[in-house]
Formats: sequence, C-alpha cells, structure tokens
Amino acid sequence: MLVRDRGPALRVVCDDGDAMSDQPAHRADLRIDLDAIRHNVSVLSGRASRSGARTMAIVKSDGYGHGALAVARAALRSGADSLGVASLGEALQLRAGGITAPVLCWLHAANDDFAPAVAADIDLAASTPTELERIIVAAEQRDRAARVHLKIDTGLCRNGCPPELWPALVEAAAKAEADGRIEAVAVWSHLACADEPGHPSIDRQAERFQRAYEQARAAGLTPIRHLANSAAVLTRPDLHFELVRPGIAVYGLDPVPQDGDHGLRPAMTFRSSVVATRRVPAGEGVSYGQTWTAPRPTTLALVPVGYADGVPRTLSGRMEVWLAGRRRRVVGRVCMDQLVVDCGDDEVREGDEVLLFGPGDRGEPTAAEWAEAIGTIHYEIVTGLYRPRVTRTVVAEEARGTAEGP
Repeated sequence: MLVRDRGPALRVVCDDGDAMSDQPAHRADLRIDLDAIRHNVSVLSGRASRSGARTMAIVKSDGYGHGALAVARAALRSGADSLGVASLGEALQLRAGGITAPVLCWLHAANDDFAPAVAADIDLAASTPTELERIIVAAEQRDRAARVHLKIDTGLCRNGCPPELWPALVEAAAKAEADGRIEAVAVWSHLACADEPGHPSIDRQAERFQRAYEQARAAGLTPIRHLANSAAVLTRPDLHFELVRPGIAVYGLDPVPQDGDHGLRPAMTFRSSVVATRRVPAGEGVSYGQTWTAPRPTTLALVPVGYADGVPRTLSGRMEVWLAGRRRRVVGRVCMDQLVVDCGDDEVREGDEVLLFGPGDRGEPTAAEWAEAIGTIHYEIVTGLYRPRVTRTVVAEEARGTAEGP
C-alpha cells in the first residue's frame, strides 16, 4: 500500500506494503529503513526489559526527521509501549494518524489549550504549579481525569520544576488526584551529560531525582519514574527505573560510540543523482570563489543538492559522497542548489545514484561523519534534512522485492 501524505513536499511512504520504485528523487530523497528502526527498538527495549523497565520511543521533531507516524508504528510493533513528543501539536497528529498507545508531550507554550489533549487521552507533563493548574482546568472542562507526569529539574536548568517549587507542585498534584481531576502517572527528569559516561553530574542528578521522588511519595502519590535517555539506556541500567525514553538511538545513531558498538543500525540514507558531467582541463577553478582548482584534467559530476536542501555549506572542502562504486571528493563550495564531485578519469553518467550519507554499509559517509567534520552532533544533521525539495521514502523489508536499495 502506498500512502501519500503532505509535508513540506509530497512524501511517498510505503508502510509495510507493496514494492515501490527505489530510484532517488530528481533532486534528493531521504530513504528511511523501517527495518532498522524495528531492530534498534528491539535492542533498546531488550536492554530495558532486563531491568524491568518499559520503553517510550521518542518521536518528536517528526521522528527526528524520519517521519513520526511511520516510526511510531514501527516502534510500537517492536517493543515500545508508549511514545514521547515535545509539543501538543505533535501528540495530536499521532492521534489523528490512528496511534492509540500512550503518548506523552512535555514542552508547552503559554497559550496552549490542554483540553483537546485531555480529550484525546494524551499524557501531559507539568513543570510548575501554574502549569498543573491549567491542566486541571482542562480536565474539569472535559470532565475526565488528565494523565500527568510531574517533571523535576535535577540540574539541566531548562524545562522542569525548580526544586524550590517542587513541594508545592507535588502537594497540588496529590490534592488534584484525590479530587479525581488528574492521575499522577510519573515523576521524571532529563540528564544533561549522559553521553559522557562517568560524568559526575549523572550521579548528582540521580540523587536529586531520588529525593524528588521520595517527596512525591511522601505527599501521597504513587508514580512511576523515568530518567534514562538513549545514552543512559545503553550505559546506566541502574537508572532505567520503570520506564526508559530512548530518542536518537531509535534511529540508529549512537550517543555513546566511545562505549563500544551497541549494535544499532542507522535508518536514514540521503540520496541524490548526477544531473550532468563535464570534462575540465588542469587549472580550471570550480564553484563560487574558485576555492578548488583542478590539478589535472578531470571529470566533474554535478549533483542538484545544496545548503537549501540540508547540506551544510561548512562541509565545503570537507565532504565526500559515494558515487559509481567508491567515495569521491566534493570540490569547491557547496552552493544553495548544487555541489560538484571530482570523478577523475572514471566513467560517471547522468542518472547515477549519489549517496551523500547512509549507514556506512557500502563505505559511504555517515551522518556522524558529517557532524564530526563540522563540529556538531548527528541529531542536528538528520533533523535538518526534510526540506521543501527533498522527498522522503519509507520502506520496509516486505517492500523490497523489486526495489533493492542501499
């Protein structure tokens, strides 16, 4: 079955359905491997289950650029029990897409209306007594109890209840629960440095988290606890508690590669194709500023993607692509709409597939390599790629009969 849904551009999604063409789009295509998503969730939920914890797969920011609805379905079929997103809009989109599993959203705007979320049985985070009161009002409007996760700031100093307001928050939550207005589902927090195993802040945050949980229990609440993000799922089983919240690892990108191979498989491949080739003599300058000059006669391949399509301009002079069976250097500056590849004397033709990055199975670059080259994190690379001129093709093993791809 082919499902076409609207985004910045028309997306072609094959959700566990029939075979489809695997040719890259005219400009660029993000190919999302649902089997990799399922594999990663199975790995992560397996680690969690050994600790007695359930798994919440985080699908915020449109599934880290991979497609929230397709990822959510794959995750729920592979060991996840619930889903997490940042905003109310993201949560409601999952419900509109037919997701009935528990969904938590935690980052609320000052003018958010919680009533539709309560009506849709969406779990809501409360980080202050004022925020909790707004949720209670929505519950009264809908005449049903709201499911609430109380968030304590344990040292990240972003979203979360400041410690000095925590006693008032848990007391208000206990009263609202006794009145039947809310169900206090969980106490939770977020780690600042879990991707640096052994960092002293991790244990410090865990201690603060335990104190906050004990205060909630003393107020009469009986919540579960969740603290572990992807890095803590992989390195701190003592912090799994009753629920873990992997995000980036769901997509096969390892937050702690220094800790060894965790068996994750990157799910995203960024592809384009050659639209033109030309032979140039030695000494010819290439692209804006002519920052690269051909040292010998060579064949150049033109690829119709640039920084408007998510290729960082800061990768100019520092990136390679996989083309015609090997890695090849991108030369000259990355432009808004195009980049140029040095192919030497090799035969390259219009229409040849270009892998900008992928899982690395063929030897192609990876998102992690891009991130390292420009001093950022792979989170930023994959979440920034779904642009108006980039399509997204989601495939699963069942769909590959006539559509073999990378």
